[in-house]
Amino acid sequence: MPRFIRAKTPGATWFFTVNLQQRHGNDLLVRHINVLRACVAQERARRPFAILAWVVLPEHMHWLWRLPLEDADFSTRWRRIKTDFSKALPVTEPRSPVRQQTGERGIWQRRFWEHQIRDDADLAKHMDCIHYNPVKHGWAETPAAWPHSSFAHHMSRGTYPANWAAGDGVDVRGE
Repeated sequence: MPRFIRAKTPGATWFFTVNLQQRHGNDLLVRHINVLRACVAQERARRPFAILAWVVLPEHMHWLWRLPLEDADFSTRWRRIKTDFSKALPVTEPRSPVRQQTGERGIWQRRFWEHQIRDDADLAKHMDCIHYNPVKHGWAETPAAWPHSSFAHHMSRGTYPANWAAGDGVDVRGE
């Protein structure tokens, strides 16, 4: 079995992609968005981190986090968020015999993808990727039309105009 080695840079900013195990036809994340929000808030209370941007789609999500200066442990945070979310829901998902034997839920893919943000251009690219994702996947006509993201917050702060990525020919970098 491969051994994954994750970067450990205290105080870094990270882009994450976290997927459900069963992606096709699954709307679990938006159906239980309030549970997910509560799990993220609970983990932030236990182990603080800043959320710079986020989007939750029916079957996957993207986040930009900045960890405290002395802290590099995003893996524990994700494990706890995923565990708390799983424990809050009834067991209705199909599970493999291995997952049944170990008592593991069948909600999440076991791992997640992370990328350490290198500079301001990289941050802007990933923020654009996050906010354009509902349009890319056909869930919304514009980023402003998708309710499960930080786009409205960034729009109110002047980071994006209300009509950002609403027309043809928009150059949206990322994913």
